[in-house]
Amino acid sequence: MAAATVGRIRRISEDGMGKRFWICGIVVSFAALLLSFLIHALLLGADYEALGPMYRDAADGERHFPWLLLAHGLIGFAMTWIFSQGFARDRPTLAQGLRFGLAMALFSVVPGYLLHYAVQPLPPALVGKQVLFGTIAMLLLGMLLAWLQPRRSALHALD
Repeated sequence: MAAATVGRIRRISEDGMGKRFWICGIVVSFAALLLSFLIHALLLGADYEALGPMYRDAADGERHFPWLLLAHGLIGFAMTWIFSQGFARDRPTLAQGLRFGLAMALFSVVPGYLLHYAVQPLPPALVGKQVLFGTIAMLLLGMLLAWLQPRRSALHALD
């Protein structure tokens, strides 16, 4: 029984869900939260305020902060998991990170903001900024993941 449990744990670790996976997921989640704050609070905060009651005020936003933590946790761990499934050691790390970040932006950021634009009366200039900044954030997260790569045995500089 104990040998079977150890074998199962070893298989999980070999499949990319070991300690390194969890550390990478936490780091990417935190980075995603920081980038989101930079984009939405600092760069786009005035744009959101100009729209009036369409968005939550600061006090209401604080009450919903746990949902932001959950969302960014999901982003960090999902990106880590997906990236760990397709990392090729024989290709340049930086290029893989940028390609992955672009794929994630085209999968989530761009369609998400286009959908919001289709159903909410948002100014096109704001949506353009959201798409641009969100895509840049995904490219940065992809590069971070490529450097951290959950299956790599030791950290080293980007190729």
